[in-house]
Amino acid sequence: MLKVKLLVSFFILSLSAFSQSVPGIIPERVKKLDAMLEETVRSGQVPGLVAMVLKDGKVVYHEAKGYADVESKKTMEKNSIFRIASQTKAITSTAVMMLWEEGKFRLDDPISKFIPEFKNPQILNSFRYSDTTYTSRPASKEITIRHLLTHTSGLGYGVIDGDERMKMIYQKAGITDLFTTEKVTIGESVKKLAKLPLHHEPGSKYTYSEGLDVLGYFIEIVSGMPFDQFLKERIFDPLGMNDTRFYLSAQQAPRLVTVHTYRNSAWESFPVTFYDPAYPKAGAKTFFSGGAGLSSTTEDYGKFLQMYLNGGELNGKKLLSSKTIETIMTNQVGDLLGNGGKDYGLAFGLVDEVGVAMGGIGSKGTFDWGGYFNTQYFADPTENIIGLIFKQTSGSGNGDESGWKFRQMVFTLVE
Repeated sequence: MLKVKLLVSFFILSLSAFSQSVPGIIPERVKKLDAMLEETVRSGQVPGLVAMVLKDGKVVYHEAKGYADVESKKTMEKNSIFRIASQTKAITSTAVMMLWEEGKFRLDDPISKFIPEFKNPQILNSFRYSDTTYTSRPASKEITIRHLLTHTSGLGYGVIDGDERMKMIYQKAGITDLFTTEKVTIGESVKKLAKLPLHHEPGSKYTYSEGLDVLGYFIEIVSGMPFDQFLKERIFDPLGMNDTRFYLSAQQAPRLVTVHTYRNSAWESFPVTFYDPAYPKAGAKTFFSGGAGLSSTTEDYGKFLQMYLNGGELNGKKLLSSKTIETIMTNQVGDLLGNGGKDYGLAFGLVDEVGVAMGGIGSKGTFDWGGYFNTQYFADPTENIIGLIFKQTSGSGNGDESGWKFRQMVFTLVE
């Protein structure tokens, strides 16, 4: 018992001393943030989490709490690896813009210029539930690369789509919606997707979609490299993101956090459904989902976000021009998202004036997103502060409020 008390005391002292070494941060409020996360796990809202805060490139807070696997009582570690799902999208978008900087294409080029199967897109017209047959009509314009980056292409998202008809059409066509342990390639899935009808005219609405999967295949075509290899050589290696991969090595696999679900008043391992939780450490390891396939750590993803806050550079490695980042961080969808406090750029959600007035989500231009398995991040370029909170759950959960609380409290750390 004495040993436990000593460890707790050391943690509090080191946390206080460390936070004091970061200018602009209030140490006492870091303790309150830690207490909130401790209570989140203690009360069973989530089985475990890793949270990280950086200010001006310095670590203010980085802690792991709870279990990485409830059944075996394996504790969470700061270097635990999480399936980051849709957080993959920003990385894929970054790769696209790196190739754009090389003059490989224009943002308003039709994707059919590179993937001919997308020529002459069709829009869903009528659907018969009894046999899943449908009719379609020609779209008035082609899908562009910009449309794919901004979720305005009209493509859907299969099993997580908001339209039941699209779910059925995608399932029947054999589209891979998230990731898979099956022997499938991104090119095979994208070519099937190209034959299916769209929700709406390209550019007319914002519909969350598999557009970044299409762009993963597009990167292969334009670069002449396998998608996973391109990301490793051009982004992960330069930034030192050594634990960010589509598939894990034998050394990395033990650090993968279990996907949990809350059932019968307890957390348990999530079963195989439309995806296999054994991904990314099992299976054929041939599918590189540009929209949802990567796994990573808080430290790795923090490096990626810091590169953006630094104007495209980290540790002497320049990935993007600051002018390109200006374009990425500019609202690209007009008022298609409504008036909920958010715009959307070429890689991230963006806080607008309405969001600033709402409070607790950052300065104007704060960029963010999250992942299907309860991972979230945000980065405020005005305050030069980053917050990441990674969990690994699926389903309705157990009243987890740590996402909004963490973000709101991170901004109260600033003097």
